[in-house]
Amino acid sequence: MVKKNGWDYKGERNWRTRVIYTTNMSTTYAAGRLAQLKDPELQKVAPFWMYRHGGSSDPRPQHVKWDRLVLRANDPWWQTHYPPNGWGCRCTIQILTERARGLDVPNRIGTAVDDPVDLDADLVVGADGLNSLVRSAFETQFKPTMDYFDNRFAWFGATVPFDTLTQTFIETEFGPMNAHHYRFAPDRSTFIVECEDATFRKAGFDGLGEEASAERCSALFADVLNGTKLVTNKSMWRRFPKLWCENWVAGKHVLLGDAVHTAHFSIGSGTRLALEDAIALVHALAEHPSLEQALQAYQQQRPPIARKIVDAANTSATWYETFGEKMGLAPMDFAHDYLMRSGRMTEEKLRQIAPQFAADHAAHRAMAD
Repeated sequence: MVKKNGWDYKGERNWRTRVIYTTNMSTTYAAGRLAQLKDPELQKVAPFWMYRHGGSSDPRPQHVKWDRLVLRANDPWWQTHYPPNGWGCRCTIQILTERARGLDVPNRIGTAVDDPVDLDADLVVGADGLNSLVRSAFETQFKPTMDYFDNRFAWFGATVPFDTLTQTFIETEFGPMNAHHYRFAPDRSTFIVECEDATFRKAGFDGLGEEASAERCSALFADVLNGTKLVTNKSMWRRFPKLWCENWVAGKHVLLGDAVHTAHFSIGSGTRLALEDAIALVHALAEHPSLEQALQAYQQQRPPIARKIVDAANTSATWYETFGEKMGLAPMDFAHDYLMRSGRMTEEKLRQIAPQFAADHAAHRAMAD
């Protein structure tokens, strides 16, 4: 084969043939292994995979970048990135359930916890969302405050695959309405409908069930939905909660994510914040000799950082409370006002990340003046 293709040896004899053979064998094995791991029943008990770099002395930079990336087992990313990725690749995946077993950590997926007070553990992490059982059990220590924004919203799905996060603002016979929509699968998108309380009541949404609400919203947003119907999944109308806990630690109990704070979906940082909370907690545990010191560091260091994002999210949400009034602005002014809504954007930063828009808006303002 070497002689036929004119290849020169750069190593010991048969090295190229061995590389081709080994790569083909590992790829074939990986394909079979992936088929096994995609079993729906297996994914119920092993829902998360971690990409692990193989430790090559001359690694591919992209593989190093993927190291320790954790995604759900059914994430489409694995279809194109399940290792090996190229010849000589020694990368693997780690099923986090197996990792936990290797550390003698019992997995009790699907086990209901009625009272966190009775849990026998050195550390109890409450990552149990807005209606946190852990937070409720130690409410006097965590000191939460809860309020709600005035706007109403309902979370639907759509069969239209929108390319990017898009906002659609419309004027209806009931009042102004808005939809936040973005693709989450090749043929599916999230479609959040939002309106002010007066519009909500005038449209009669307060008297409609889930399916009737979806039908009315489908009709109102028929143009952007291309005439398709919205998909329901507990798509009831709600007001977004504003939650913040003064304390994130109560003895051996600690909170993270939506259990300790909320961030309005208009800036899309809820998941990011939860993951960063978890990372901060892990770092604190690794960097301090005692659990008490680690939790004290988590309490001191993490809330101030998260607070900046939460405040920006609240400011953004407040912008939506009166978006109907802003729809009367000229398109360029409306877009500019929207970009500035969270308070984190400055004119200088805008010129850096969107120079063409910044220039167009400046020209527009000059003509208006």
